[in-house]
Amino acid sequence: MPKMKTHSGAKKRFRKLKGKKFKYACASKRHLLTKKTTKRKRDLRKGGIVSASDTNRIARLLPNS
Repeated sequence: MPKMKTHSGAKKRFRKLKGKKFKYACASKRHLLTKKTTKRKRDLRKGGIVSASDTNRIARLLPNS
């Protein structure tokens, strides 16, 4: 049986935390920043935790993590 390959898009977007949790960086922080408020940009700096319903799907995309 061949090895499972890691999903290239998922490995760039998610990092494994302790237990079965994954973190990600918030979207909308790359360009068109002049129209966004300082508070909104500051909140986008913080990452997010993948919801419990999506955790199993992300874990399947990243078998080696």
